[in-house]
Amino acid sequence: MPLDCGAWLAKYILCLFNFIFFLAGTAVLSIGIWLAADKNSFISFTQSTQNPTLQQFGQQTVVDQAAYVLIAIGAFIFIVSFLGYCGAIRESKCMLMLYAVFLFLILILEVTAGGLVVGYRKEAEDKTRDFFKSTIKDYYAPKDKEDAVTLMWNYLMSQMSCCGVDNYQDFQTSEKWRLGSKKVPEACCVLVPDGPDPSLFKPRDPDCPKNPSATNSYYETGCYQVFLNWVNERTDIVLGVVIGLVLIQIIGICLSCCLYRVLESYIK
Repeated sequence: MPLDCGAWLAKYILCLFNFIFFLAGTAVLSIGIWLAADKNSFISFTQSTQNPTLQQFGQQTVVDQAAYVLIAIGAFIFIVSFLGYCGAIRESKCMLMLYAVFLFLILILEVTAGGLVVGYRKEAEDKTRDFFKSTIKDYYAPKDKEDAVTLMWNYLMSQMSCCGVDNYQDFQTSEKWRLGSKKVPEACCVLVPDGPDPSLFKPRDPDCPKNPSATNSYYETGCYQVFLNWVNERTDIVLGVVIGLVLIQIIGICLSCCLYRVLESYIK
């Protein structure tokens, strides 16, 4: 069907934009399916490397959790971008409308969530804090039983120099952690490089995990407040990213609706 210049431009912008996301979603989904279907080969690969960081991510529990997360994210991106790309390239009114509806619903959810956070900031902070504490309570474990949540917390604490949500006592709620003899995880301690590998660190004071103090650890510094301070210091960047994402979604909705109306007028 011959299209005018504006409709032609809208069609191919939608095609290009969604083709990129389609490839990204396909890659993420494929990796997730591979990890779920053949986790043993990935585990064997990570354990055969000399990289301790990869070896940590090669544990079966971590691989299982990562596979489900990647499948969910990849499938969502795949479906939405597929509707946008095929709807534009095939000039399908049905697909274009579904694509616009998906983007609109996502936009509404984002705006609603942002409004609730602003309007009920105290309640939102309390719920967020409770959620993070529940991840420690339900999943955080010692090194020999690490899963994806434990690795995430260890990375966060070591990078942001903090300990737990509010402080080190949050780890006492984890039954898995209480079975050990340590008072705080190594990631809560003041760390120094452990050998030539730049990804490895160890506590500066070997006694820190059992006897933390203000000089050898960050055991009284909660990650939640540290993260809020980090966000407040970068408000302009955060707002820029949020506004950019919203604009991209609005442009996608507008282009798909414009192309839909053009196609409808041709049919009439």
